[in-house]
This record gives sequence, C-alpha cells and structure tokens, in this order.
Amino acid sequence: MALLTEPQLAYQNAEARATDLRRIGLHADFWYPVARSGTLKRGKTLGVHFAGDPIVLVRAKDGSCFALEDRCAHRQVPLQHGVVCPQGLRCGYHGWTYDATGRCVDIPYLGAGKTQPNGVRGYPCREAYGLIFIFPGDPAKAETTAFPEIPTHGNPKYKVRYLDRRVDCHYSFMHENLMDMNHQFLHRRLMGGVKTISLGRRSGDNWVEADYSFGRNNSKQSLGEWFITGKSDSEANRKRRDLMTIRTEYPYQTLKFWTAGSERPALDLWNVYIPVDKDQRINHTFGMIMIQKPPIPGLIHLLWPVIVWFTEGIFKEDRWIVELEQKAFDEQGADSNQEIFPVILDLRELLVRGGVPLD
Repeated sequence: MALLTEPQLAYQNAEARATDLRRIGLHADFWYPVARSGTLKRGKTLGVHFAGDPIVLVRAKDGSCFALEDRCAHRQVPLQHGVVCPQGLRCGYHGWTYDATGRCVDIPYLGAGKTQPNGVRGYPCREAYGLIFIFPGDPAKAETTAFPEIPTHGNPKYKVRYLDRRVDCHYSFMHENLMDMNHQFLHRRLMGGVKTISLGRRSGDNWVEADYSFGRNNSKQSLGEWFITGKSDSEANRKRRDLMTIRTEYPYQTLKFWTAGSERPALDLWNVYIPVDKDQRINHTFGMIMIQKPPIPGLIHLLWPVIVWFTEGIFKEDRWIVELEQKAFDEQGADSNQEIFPVILDLRELLVRGGVPLD
C-alpha cells in the first residue's frame, strides 16, 4: 500500500477533525445566556466567557444591560475593572470610555474634537427569563435569529428552579447524557428500580427528539419514581403510561414530562450548554426547571427542599459521569465510543451538522 504524502495526511486529518463531534464547536449565530440577571447589579460589571472570548456585561444606572469585548483597545486590560458612567463604561486604567455599542467616545487627555481610535466589539444583548443573553456570532443576524421561547416560565401554575453550573466537558456529552434515558442505572441510589421504556424517535433538519415512559424492575417505589410521576403506588396508577419527550433543537435542549392523562407537563426543562474555553472542553450549563404546582396552595414551597435535594443529587451524578467521559476522550485523543442507540446516532449527526469544526 502506498504511503500518503504529507498534504494527503493533512487532508485526511482535517476530514477526521471535521466529523469528530468532540472537536466540533458550538455555532455562534444563536442567542446564548451567559449569566443570571441577579448577578449583575446596577452600576456594576461582570466578566464572562464564550468559547474563550472574554466578554464584560455592564448594568447601567438605569437598569439596562449591554455587553462588550472585555479588553480595552488601548492596553488590552479587562474592561470589567472599569467604571460604569453615563456614557457607558470607562476603562479603569487610563479612562478611555466606550458606549453600549463598543465605540470609543472619550479619551480624557486627547482633547475635544479629536478623532477617537477604534473601539471594542459590542455584542447584541437581551434579558429574558431571569437570564442575560448575548449573540456572539454575526451581529447582522441577531435581529432575524429566533430568540428562545419558554412559555411555561411565566406561567403562575409553575415554580422555577434555575440551573447555573460549570461542567468540565464538551457540550456534546451533556446533550447525549440527557437525551439517552437508558442511563437511569447511574441514578440507582435515587431512582431505585425505575426501568426506561423507549417509545420512539423523530428528527428534522435542526432537531431530534425521543419519547420515553417508565416501568419498574422491582416492586418497591423509589423517591425518584414518585418525584417524576407524582403518583401513588397503586395498581391502577402503575398501569397508566406517562410520557417524557426530550428534544434537542439546535443548540437548545428541552425535556417535558406528562403524567398519564394530563394536558400540561408536570415538569418542563430548558437547557443550553455554553462553551467557556477556546477548546470547548468546559461548559457552563444554564437552564430552568419549571415544576407544576400541586393543587393545594403553598404545598410546592413545603416540597421545595426535597425537590432541590433530589435534583442536586441527579445533577451531581450526571456531572461526575460526563466529566469521566471527557477524561477518557482526552486520554485516548479520539472518540472511541461504540454507540448503538439510534437516537444518539441521530443526535450526533445533528450536532456535527449544526456546529463548526474547531481549529
């Protein structure tokens, strides 16, 4: 067999990288949350990252919010250490001032009427659902790109729990973990003998979804089964079929759970996984769990400590296992997974198709 030339090897390696999901970056042309609204106070700044790019969030005195590249055009020091002023944000080093678009509007020692140098990049910025969103891609596409719709968030029949945590893995491991409900054995301490029943899958150009229901491998009802179904352990209830639908509509992921016969979901989850570093081996998960309130007024508040304890336990186990997946990838230098579940194969194709190869 003839040996490949260096250009042929380079091409082959580039082709392999282009289809290796763990080397696919999240596409920037979408609206992404990068902070909780409550973490940014009036007249203050907050430094965040998207795929290695430093970004400063600024809360003006009037409560409005804007986002800029977190590097002063002068000496490249972080603007997050600056001072919020009526014109925008003043760098804490020499006082260069930038407006909400990133344009440099004042250099104190340059003198009036002088031409100002180039400013810094500004990011389209919006607040919704208690989160601060930016558009890190082509700003010309921001107005025409659909903003996430989460109608359950504002419904008074639901109580919201926010997810806000760093996970040391590529975002694709997070999508796969949630989409594949066959991993309930991982949660056996909390979920007991819950058995996953796959009901089918569907897909489109920019989405994949799967349906599940749940049975039981033993006769004992676990706390996890009660939390998911909200049903008592009666023979009649065990014969009713609940429905869970998990959907990745690029780049967001949702999970909805209906108890048998219900019209609205008992649980509605919205998630997105924001790459923090340039290599996208770390993600910051932002999400919301909307949980339907019981018919008894105030009962949800009494149950809330138990709900928090249970969900924290599930998230802790999920984070542990996906970080082990990332470690295995890093040790092997390639994706050696032998995946057989059809919905995950569909999901991987979607994430490769929707993303961009990393350099």
